Amino acid sequence: MTTLRLEPKVGTGAQEALEPHVRPLYDLPAGRRLFIGELVHTERTQPAPGSDKEPVVKVRISSLEIPNEEQEEHVREALRFLYLQRTARGTLDDDGQLELDEQTIRLTGGVLAYIETARLEAGIRHWASYARRVSQATELSAIEARQELKNIADALAALGGDTRSSRKAAQTG
Repeated sequence: MTTLRLEPKVGTGAQEALEPHVRPLYDLPAGRRLFIGELVHTERTQPAPGSDKEPVVKVRISSLEIPNEEQEEHVREALRFLYLQRTARGTLDDDGQLELDEQTIRLTGGVLAYIETARLEAGIRHWASYARRVSQATELSAIEARQELKNIADALAALGGDTRSSRKAAQTG
């Protein structure tokens, strides 16, 4: 696995955005600030083949902005949404419908757009994993492989709201 290293030096624009926050952060030891930022790749180390060392990529914060008090909740909401999207999980029920796991539902806070995003993200992960398993199966005939592709297509259509295909997909997934 590649190791990420964050350079302590930040870009000029990022430094300028940080300046007004340096003293308040110093004065408040437990202080925090939200920010929106961009990382730039600055260096990579590629170990020799057969080496037991991990590859390393170094990045630097090239730009960042810190929201004011009125903007902070919007940035926090975006952060929650991105976390939800990255961590969404679920399982298929007997009818082929995706049921979100308890942690994912808790993260949605009952917001419909979040629930739908989490459902789609978890479903995509499930069917991508299924497709990978099918693609590695060496004993499938051409007819069986076509049927598996149809099953995946039907399941993805059902995930997108086409319920005509969901029962068939559930039987194979």
